[in-house]
Amino acid sequence: MNHLSSLDMELAQELGDFTEDSLDVVFTPKECRTLQPSLPEEGVELEPHVRDCVQTYVREWLIVNRKNQGNPETCGFRKAGSRRDFHRTLQKQTFESETAECTELGTQTAPHSLPVLGAVSGKGPLTACDFDLRSLQPDPRLENLLQHVSSEDYERRNEEARRANRPAELFALYPPVDEEDAVEIRPVPECPKEHLGNRILVKVLTLKFEIEIEPLFASIALYDVKERKKISENFHCDLNSDQFRGFLRAHTPSVAASSQARSAVFSVTFPSPDIYLVIKIEKVLQQGEIGECAEPYLVLKESDGGKSKDKVEKLKLQAESFCQRLGKYRMPFAWAPISLNSFFNVSSLERELSDVEAVGGRGSLGERRTLSQSRRLSERALSLEDSGSTFKTTSMTINNFFKQEGDRLSDEDLFKFLADYKRSSSLQRRVKSIPGLLKLELSSAPDMLGCCLTPEMLPVRPFSETRTRPHKEILEFPIREVYAPHTVYRNLLYVYPQRLNFANKLASARNITIKIQFMCGEDPSSAMPVIFGKSSGPEFLQEVYTAITYHNKSPDFYEEVKIKLPAKLTANHHLLFTFYHISCQQKQGASVETLLGYSWLPILLNERLQTGSYCLPVALEKLPANYSLHSAEKVPLQNPPIKWAEGHKGVFNIEVQAVSSVHTQDNHLERFFTLCHSLESQVTFPLRVLDQKISEGALEHELKLSIICLNSSRLEPLVLFLHLVLDKLFQLSVQSMVIAGQTANFSQFAFESVVAIANSLHNSKDLSKDHQGRNCLLASYVHYVFRLPELHRDPHKPGSSPALPDPRYHTYGRTAATSVSSKLLQSRVMSNSNPDLAGAHSTADEEVKSIMSSKHFHEELALQMVVSTGMVRETVFKYAWFFFELLVKSMAQYMHNVDKRDSLRRTRFSDRFKDDITTIVNVVTSEIAALLVKPQKENEQAEKINISLAFFLYDLLSLMDRGFVFNLIRHYCNQLSAKLSNLPTLISMRLEFLRVLCSHEQYLNLNLFFMSADTAPVSPCPSISSQNSSSGSSLQDQKIAGMFDLTPEYRQQHFLTGLLFTELAAALDAEGEGISRVQRKAVSAIHSLLSNHDLDPRCAKPEVKVKVAALYLPLVGIILDALPQLYDFTAVDARGGKSRSSGSYEEQDGESAIHQSVALAIAGNHFSLKSSGPLPSSLPYKQCSLLSADTTRNLMTCFLWIVKNAEQSLIQRWIADLPSMQLNRILDLLFICVSCFEYKGKQSSDKVSTQVLQKSRDVKARLEEALLRGEGARGEMMRRCRTPGNDRFPGLSENLRWKKDQTHWRQANDKLDKTKAELDQEALISGNLATEANLIILDMQENIIQASSALDWKDSLLGGVLRVLVNSLSCDQSTTYLTHCFATLRALIARYGDLLFEEELEQCADLCQRVLQHCSSSMDVTRSQACATLYLVMRFSFGAVSNFARVKMQVTMSLASLVGKAADFNEEHLRRSLRTILAYAEEDTAMQTTLFPIQVEELLRNLNSILYDTVKMKEFQEDPEMLMDLMYRIAKSYQTSPDLRLTWLQNMAEKHTKRKCYTEAAMCLVHAAALVAEYLGMLEDHSYLPVGSVSFQNISSNVLEESAVSDDTLSPDADGVCSGRYFTESGLVGLLEQAAELFSTGGLYETVNEVYKLVIPILEAHRDFRKLTSTHSKLQKAFDSIISKGHKRMFGTYFRVGFYGSKFGDLDEQEFVYKEPAITKLPEISHRLEGFYGQCFGAEFVEVIKDSTPVDKSKLDPNKAYIQITFVEPYFDEYEMKDRVTYFEKNFNLRRFMYTTPFTLEGRPRGELQEQYQRNTVLTTTHAFPYIKTRIAVVQKEEFVLTPIEVAIEDMKKKTLQLAVAINQEPPDAKMLQMVLQGSVGATVNQGPLEVAQVFLAEIPADPKLYRHHNKLRLCFKEFITRCGEAVEKNKRLIGADQREYQQELKKNHSRLKESLRPMLERKIPELYKPLVRVDSHKRDSFQRSSFRKCDTQLSQGS
Repeated sequence: MNHLSSLDMELAQELGDFTEDSLDVVFTPKECRTLQPSLPEEGVELEPHVRDCVQTYVREWLIVNRKNQGNPETCGFRKAGSRRDFHRTLQKQTFESETAECTELGTQTAPHSLPVLGAVSGKGPLTACDFDLRSLQPDPRLENLLQHVSSEDYERRNEEARRANRPAELFALYPPVDEEDAVEIRPVPECPKEHLGNRILVKVLTLKFEIEIEPLFASIALYDVKERKKISENFHCDLNSDQFRGFLRAHTPSVAASSQARSAVFSVTFPSPDIYLVIKIEKVLQQGEIGECAEPYLVLKESDGGKSKDKVEKLKLQAESFCQRLGKYRMPFAWAPISLNSFFNVSSLERELSDVEAVGGRGSLGERRTLSQSRRLSERALSLEDSGSTFKTTSMTINNFFKQEGDRLSDEDLFKFLADYKRSSSLQRRVKSIPGLLKLELSSAPDMLGCCLTPEMLPVRPFSETRTRPHKEILEFPIREVYAPHTVYRNLLYVYPQRLNFANKLASARNITIKIQFMCGEDPSSAMPVIFGKSSGPEFLQEVYTAITYHNKSPDFYEEVKIKLPAKLTANHHLLFTFYHISCQQKQGASVETLLGYSWLPILLNERLQTGSYCLPVALEKLPANYSLHSAEKVPLQNPPIKWAEGHKGVFNIEVQAVSSVHTQDNHLERFFTLCHSLESQVTFPLRVLDQKISEGALEHELKLSIICLNSSRLEPLVLFLHLVLDKLFQLSVQSMVIAGQTANFSQFAFESVVAIANSLHNSKDLSKDHQGRNCLLASYVHYVFRLPELHRDPHKPGSSPALPDPRYHTYGRTAATSVSSKLLQSRVMSNSNPDLAGAHSTADEEVKSIMSSKHFHEELALQMVVSTGMVRETVFKYAWFFFELLVKSMAQYMHNVDKRDSLRRTRFSDRFKDDITTIVNVVTSEIAALLVKPQKENEQAEKINISLAFFLYDLLSLMDRGFVFNLIRHYCNQLSAKLSNLPTLISMRLEFLRVLCSHEQYLNLNLFFMSADTAPVSPCPSISSQNSSSGSSLQDQKIAGMFDLTPEYRQQHFLTGLLFTELAAALDAEGEGISRVQRKAVSAIHSLLSNHDLDPRCAKPEVKVKVAALYLPLVGIILDALPQLYDFTAVDARGGKSRSSGSYEEQDGESAIHQSVALAIAGNHFSLKSSGPLPSSLPYKQCSLLSADTTRNLMTCFLWIVKNAEQSLIQRWIADLPSMQLNRILDLLFICVSCFEYKGKQSSDKVSTQVLQKSRDVKARLEEALLRGEGARGEMMRRCRTPGNDRFPGLSENLRWKKDQTHWRQANDKLDKTKAELDQEALISGNLATEANLIILDMQENIIQASSALDWKDSLLGGVLRVLVNSLSCDQSTTYLTHCFATLRALIARYGDLLFEEELEQCADLCQRVLQHCSSSMDVTRSQACATLYLVMRFSFGAVSNFARVKMQVTMSLASLVGKAADFNEEHLRRSLRTILAYAEEDTAMQTTLFPIQVEELLRNLNSILYDTVKMKEFQEDPEMLMDLMYRIAKSYQTSPDLRLTWLQNMAEKHTKRKCYTEAAMCLVHAAALVAEYLGMLEDHSYLPVGSVSFQNISSNVLEESAVSDDTLSPDADGVCSGRYFTESGLVGLLEQAAELFSTGGLYETVNEVYKLVIPILEAHRDFRKLTSTHSKLQKAFDSIISKGHKRMFGTYFRVGFYGSKFGDLDEQEFVYKEPAITKLPEISHRLEGFYGQCFGAEFVEVIKDSTPVDKSKLDPNKAYIQITFVEPYFDEYEMKDRVTYFEKNFNLRRFMYTTPFTLEGRPRGELQEQYQRNTVLTTTHAFPYIKTRIAVVQKEEFVLTPIEVAIEDMKKKTLQLAVAINQEPPDAKMLQMVLQGSVGATVNQGPLEVAQVFLAEIPADPKLYRHHNKLRLCFKEFITRCGEAVEKNKRLIGADQREYQQELKKNHSRLKESLRPMLERKIPELYKPLVRVDSHKRDSFQRSSFRKCDTQLSQGS
């Protein structure tokens, strides 16, 4: 250590010195619920077992703490207050996105008026400016913008501004990482404490009946009907008035305060809907059956007055006399049940009942309850808070009581009653009910009740003496076992007399009561006052009487006698039952009681407590002496003999139950404890154990047997006495015993028994485990209870045992806690600390030596672990955690006791012990490896063992020599590598292992973090041989470069960090299944480490942080190597394999995907003409698995933290030496970082900020957890449920885009329950995170700029930096960041302006767009910054003439594309900005002499005119057709400016895509592509390129309009024209590919083929085979779709829309054809247009013309607007039909449409057949559909009229065609066929065809002009009848048996129709068949045939 600098020494000390140990042994007093601990009565000599139990319950906890954790002074950040207010220290960051949201709400309500389009139409864009900029007020300007400052000064100022007010800790802003990986959090087990279920506070408010004549007494208890079990003891209370209490004064000697309680706390561990609260009411005994005594209550009412009042008074007097005479006897009276169903919120119960089934009080320990520390219940047994019960305090009122039935008083009867009551209310009918009133109040009991008594009547804290009525806690009798070890002394006995059968007994026994006493001898005076009293009486009684059933010889009893058992029981203790007959009538001189007999029950049998059910005989006479030594059934024969009832048969049934934490009530445990105590104290042999006698010789054998049998005991008693059992076993394992002169060794047996117990506890389904698989009971035992066994001196050598202070049980003070040996050691400690006393204590020293020579527990335990074999060994290593924690705790105590902490670590423990530890670690490691090779199920086991091994070594680092431990770690790593072939598993295991070790609080010191590269000493731990790296005089530069790499020297010096980095690098490098989980683990480990450092108060000083950051520098290198694997937040879609390193991401925040993907298509091509930044192919990347978004974000945070905290000069020196390729990698990384930390806004805070809330509550909690070893497993579980890790849904995170409009999927569940304040707080923190992250990125860019200024900048470095800046401008940023970012940009422009405008064209274009966007910001600060930057861009680009022209062009285009978005764009703000820029130009004195100001003004004027278009577009926002028209016109007006036209076409495409008009969007892109093709054609002549727009004709005939470009003699190179990135071959391909995608989405697959015909030659020319592959696969998909979908495809539906009325402005009298989505019905479009124009003009002014007749303008109301809408169909001439064969061809490239209008000559639309005419109208549009817009103006209109007979011909053709189609349909469709047939031949409608025939064919027309038509119609009918015949036949083949009749009917109808038509069809017009010229008949046939053919084609047209 000697060559550390003094600063380093200080740092090391501050972080906790090396030499000091970090483990401390602390005694903490047990938390006691009661004011005084529960203890046995004073002054009794206790048995050893009872003494041990009590000592276990009252002694302090012994806890091993870590020193650097608990000290609150050092951890300012951990104080709850400062943590809670953390967010108050942050500045609120302003984001425009959020301020915009507020303002938008205000603007939406403005009224709507229809804009007029006329203004735009005539003028070109540049003259449209009717708005003078100068009339505006400019924004304030930045002061020093135009002053000349040296760039160094400027940059220095920028940096100072940037560094001010930055939060110190980055991780405080970062939400906690998913805790799934946080293996280093070792949950602190819950402190063992008394089990309490769900506590219910029941207050009795009122109890009264219709008449009040006597005192009444209530007892309340809980019953579970389903389990048929009473589940609580009784609570006795009464609400009697003082008057009625006076009646009983003679019988109540005193009234204890505790007996006046009227409220009780019941406890329920297993809530269920079957629990009832039963109230039983008793009264004082009086003469008569229960029914008689209840009669007055049924018939009288006190309120009645008159006679009944007198009766009541009489009854009162009667009652008083009974009370005086029989006041101590009770009789049953009434009862009432109350269901607690509603209390235990049943809905939540049903959800969880299934869980509760398995609970059994499961694992009362390890799960952390809600805040209530007192509730310790399994995580699944519901607590009222947990079950989410919304239960408020409830008042329950009962108005009816059931009368008790004298012969049905037992519990059995009660359960029957309750079951009936639950099923129905039938009980009320069978049992008499007594009207009365009972009011109760139920609430869930708070943890702290002001004045409460336990079941033993001990006051609970806090206890106020002032309150008169306490609350009573009522003991629960759970329905199933509750597994919680005893922690308090409790010793209660409950006696339940059940039934007495005196049926055959003499007549006097009728009103029977039993006096019950607890006796300690046979003398009547030896009744003990240990029976708990009832209400309003003494606290304890000596005797109690059961209630009496009048005149019943075999009564049932329901009494519960609660007895406080004495701690020391002897053979004399017994229960005495005395039976009496009570005479109710007063007889002269007769006593009230008549003795009937006795019975008794000894409390102990074979020295063991007797419990259970008994049937006792009753002795009829006085009992003989010494009766109590025998049981009543087995009394030896007496002289004189005892007289028994029923000849000594059992006639009295009784049940006895104990609730005791002293009596085990289990044979195996009883035997074990008895034998153990026989070793510890003087006993006489032979020893009696249960029913067996044991001699001294057999003791050793018997004890071994009992140890082995321990595990056979039932689980519940074993758990209840677990602490004591384990203490005893550990005692046996180290205590050497001398039995009968022989030394006995029990250690192996004891150890194996512990192992068996551990095994059964872990395997029990009923006990809970924490998330690391540790059994909660054992975990809390080791943590709190375990202490080194106290070695008793050998009991058989009197005198040697040191006198203990209290013979009853060890004192409760600190002295008891330390062991004997430590007492003896005190002398030594004194002498060590006080040199004057050195020699005085030699005798004590010798004594110490003699003790030290005995076994040490840790050595014995390690030895047993090593030598164990077989199953024992397997179990030991399976549950290794338990033995490891025992080892650690015993080692810590050993050091504490022996005070070895000052000695050298190497000599603390013996070599043998170290060998054992090494063996154990090796065995465990190989065990892990062996398990991992096995199937999946074992893997989990291996993981748990692995983590417990890690914690063991973690603890050893604090106890043993660190070199020794490091060696163990190295062995572990090597051994695992050697044995495992599966890489992910191997890395995963080692990672979790290291993660635990790295969470060590001395971690930084263990890693020698204070060694910087140039002062590295030899590492102090002997295990690592390190060379002194400063010896080689290597070059400084290499050294710095080396600091960022993982070098062998680094690994040697920083051992643990080196290992961790190695694992991370391996994980990132690996491939294979499951690797992504491993990568997440690796990153998460490093992330949590850095987070801990960042938030550790010990690292708060900047100089410490710099050192810590230096330790992590190699991570930077690792991250850079992993660059290709990072999740790409910038990509549109993570699946698209796109390159990151080039391609600027235009339109990053546009909602639709058009721009980005086009941009990507360009960027990703290898033949991009000019790409910014090297293409990825130039970097030697390895292809690896991609990381998920979360993992990437965590890794990025680590990167940013290092960059933020490392020494900036060091980073600059490093950058200066990097090759440009590496620099570009860094820039790529920064680029991704920007998108990664984009602010997601309050409304949609996604994962970056959702959990920030918890974070804001406990940012430092994870530091605390890592140090304080975690928190309850329950908390762990909860946290895990709250944030489902991404990896469980791997697909999801990959495919979601990080766009504002699609927030992350995780939010939904997080958002629900947060208040506004919490959301605001979250947004505040996430806003700060986004700002801080971006500022760190900006710092890093500044570092790159500074460091590489010396370098040559040619290597596109500038482009890289710009790209990152532009990306950050495209994200949602806070004003703080934007201010700094623009400052950096201005510095960059000032410094590298020339280079920028020469080289980086694309970046410039992007930059212009982003800056312009910010010029339209609503935030003044941002606007002024953006204006200044834009002005500088213009000013610096003015240097080279062409450059300024180019900048002008770029700015104009940027604006045009911004305007196209229209949605989030504010032109007023932008106008202000333009005015500000003008002001700069006017104030810029230096430039006044040049043309610059004029050019600027011209540019601004152009921009202003574009803005004018925007305003228009805003007005049309609601009318998509008008909006597209306007955009179309704007685009048209840019015919001379290809760049701008292209921009507008893209804007239109974007709008179309939003409206799901994919075909139109595709057409826009096709037009754009044609524009580019025209330009490329002028530029270079390549055969593979399309020849201008002509080549696009097959896609659409409309494209020719793009060829205008060539007429305008534009030279492509002039003045920055066509300089955009689209005017390249890759741009062309990009546009076409995008168009093809959209065509495909729109279902025009045939067009996809045409588009790719243009793309393929270009790809072939570039030999881009990868793209060709994907292109052909897309083509294949398209063709497949054509085949599979065929006729099912839907194309558009068309409508003609005419506008009439002056209100429409220039739309008046215009007609358009609208294209609507397929299956749009006329009412839909009608509703839409009517609604829209109704909004514009007012609904009353808009009218839709319903018919399609020509509109007569003169008949219209001039004040109204009329819309006429007609459905139209595509129309083709016959010649066209030859070419349009497919369905697609008939729906594509459409320019002519037809609609028909029926009319009659009289003017009605419809008339008789013979007068029905039809007008066919054919419309022609200006362009063919589909076009770049969805409505096209009509240019031509033709009409032709059909006469009635022609209309008939058309109709018949249609019908015939329908039949033909139905007949030939494949597969045949019977339903369709029958429908058409029915319409043709059905009886009902044969009027149809028949009528037509009768009207037109009945007679030959008089007019010869109609002959042809007549004949045509006749032939149509012929065909029609033939088709009908075919259809009938076809139908016959298709139908089933059920339709036979129907078929007959059809056939009949067909024949009838055929007959009716025959005469007309056979009549020919002779004139037509006379040959005018003699013709060969043969030809005539052909003529006929041809006419038929013609007819066919016409028929087919009709389709």
